[in-house]
Amino acid sequence: MAKKIVNDLTVAGKKVLVRVDFNVPMKDGAITDDNRIVAAIPTLKYLLDNGAKVIAFSHLGKVKTEEDKKTKSLKVVAERLSAILKREVKFVAATRGEQLEKAIAGLQDGEILLFENTRFEAGETKNDADLGAYWASLGDLFVNDAFGTAHREHASNVGIATHLETAAGFLMEKEIAYIGGIVEAPERPFVAILGGAKVSDKIAVIESLIEKADKILIGGGMMYTFLKAQGKAVGKSLLEEDKVDLAKALLEKAKQRGVQIILPIDVVLAKEFSNDAKSRMA
Repeated sequence: MAKKIVNDLTVAGKKVLVRVDFNVPMKDGAITDDNRIVAAIPTLKYLLDNGAKVIAFSHLGKVKTEEDKKTKSLKVVAERLSAILKREVKFVAATRGEQLEKAIAGLQDGEILLFENTRFEAGETKNDADLGAYWASLGDLFVNDAFGTAHREHASNVGIATHLETAAGFLMEKEIAYIGGIVEAPERPFVAILGGAKVSDKIAVIESLIEKADKILIGGGMMYTFLKAQGKAVGKSLLEEDKVDLAKALLEKAKQRGVQIILPIDVVLAKEFSNDAKSRMA
């Protein structure tokens, strides 16, 4: 692939910022699935084995209030990462400031730290220019290995990349190559399965797939916007009301091209979004 990859960089002795995707599922303060941590290991291990000073960072969940911060710390992730790497992972419970800067300054070649949840910063999801510039100032090079968030224009990816030499990590390389191969020369029948909460996050993907796929299966929260576009009741389910007309247009475009967009035929109904709520299938 044409993109610069982490092993194209000279990393020995350099402070390398690595955007990873450690947005792991949690329950009662414990990680229930560490696949996303494991997926980042090849890139992190390559950097460490080649003498880089690694500064890793990620978001974890949605942080809207100060209360959310109590349950969305990456400290437990740092502990799991340390166990997997079989080496110390220094955790810094800060996203900026003297504590973080001193910890980075103290890193030796082949050492790694993980700093606190990027979404503890209000400017992260707004791609705040000052925040992106500050994070970039902490390193010499930037490696983006967070494929799951690469489509988002946040300070922790786009903001940093504006200021530093940037390369994709091995996970990013693998995902791009895989998707590129499918989209450029798909075998038939070609069925695409999409999920996620928002249609707005997937507009370009859906439009591209309508040109190439035979069928598109849509699940996740964004299915409700498509169901509403078909005139079906969705109650208080997750809905992008301002994207209903767009969903209608996408459905019509797919129909004209002979592409089936398939939506779920049944759902779980409840009066509230709660693990304890009584539910039924419909």
